[in-house]
Amino acid sequence: MGRATQNYLDEPPPGDALTPYDREHMKLYMRLLDAERDGADWREAVQVLFGLDPDSDPARSRTIHDSHLARAHWMSECGYRELVRESQQRPSS
Repeated sequence: MGRATQNYLDEPPPGDALTPYDREHMKLYMRLLDAERDGADWREAVQVLFGLDPDSDPARSRTIHDSHLARAHWMSECGYRELVRESQQRPSS
């Protein structure tokens, strides 16, 4: 799956608006959605994507995984609309 993201919070900032954190972590969100679609175990995903050992701190690891996966779902269902609006407002070259 690739290299672990080094700069992340235990939980993404909440809200109904796209945040700088969301923009910074879009690839992570897509990779989490891919892992879920492929049936990857959350322990494997958190180890590969976040560089965490889920056996050493299972509660925190699960929180990090689940909260980022939930935000990834929000991005794929709602947040992307803000990106589309922004792209439509840019002057074309």
